[in-house]
Amino acid sequence: MDIQTRKIEFIQAFLKLESEEVISQFEVLLSLKSDYVVKEDKDIKPISIKEFNKRMDKSEDDFKNGRYKNTAELLEKFS
Repeated sequence: MDIQTRKIEFIQAFLKLESEEVISQFEVLLSLKSDYVVKEDKDIKPISIKEFNKRMDKSEDDFKNGRYKNTAELLEKFS
């Protein structure tokens, strides 16, 4: 099984999780592993506070105007 197939299967299984505790554990694991990757990747540039706030405003506007997908919709798309 190639890496892309494994990733897709992992994501599909992850989307079916309903335990906040398990999801939190995955978040911690990902954070620990991501920190290692970020330290080695010289191409990653932080965004400015202005750009961050702009993205947050757009996200909040999208949510208020119903431009988002809920978990059920995502599961349907990837199942």
